[in-house]
Amino acid sequence: MRSLPLPLALTARLAPVAVLATAGWALSSGPDTSPAAKDRTPPDTAHRSASAPATQAATKTYAAAPAPCGSLAGKTVTSLVPAAKAAGKEIPSTDTEVRRTCSWNALKGYDYRWLDVSFEVMESDEAAQKSYQERVADRSGGGEVPGLGDAAYSVVNLTTEDKQETREGTVLVRASNALVMITYNGSDFESKKAPGTTEINKGAIKAAKEAVAALADGQD
Repeated sequence: MRSLPLPLALTARLAPVAVLATAGWALSSGPDTSPAAKDRTPPDTAHRSASAPATQAATKTYAAAPAPCGSLAGKTVTSLVPAAKAAGKEIPSTDTEVRRTCSWNALKGYDYRWLDVSFEVMESDEAAQKSYQERVADRSGGGEVPGLGDAAYSVVNLTTEDKQETREGTVLVRASNALVMITYNGSDFESKKAPGTTEINKGAIKAAKEAVAALADGQD
């Protein structure tokens, strides 16, 4: 028997499928008249919606990130980063309502310092708490900073590259639905030594306290 050309063969195969599909749609789309369907009671949607608790949007303590370059006093900047301009430089952000960062850095003689202040505003306290816990878990070896925000963590690390030491302190603070992060580091390019742990840690915490205060002032 001679085989059908390809288009005709496909048509012959698909025609019964189309007929069955159409018949199935007609059967499934019609009303269910079975005895079981007649006995079913429709849900009382009006009563349910009236008795269900109303869902309210979470209230955010902080709606936007403050201007980071104005978060520290000029004397604080010059004490932590000698020879730096107090105005600082804001880092470009894709969404300044959510995330803003200011940076100060300067070399005085052979002594170099770098300071960053970052604000990040999240949708809820829960989201900020989760992010805070994840970030703390990534930075081992530090400890809590009591009396700062709702929670605060500080850690200092030493790195060496080509015999040049750099000591960096990080302070992470959660205040309601906002996160404040301070990064402060230093190096001496003459001795190739880094500043002491206490100096870097105290400097980072000092900046963190002022930044958290600026966050609250911006809300007021």
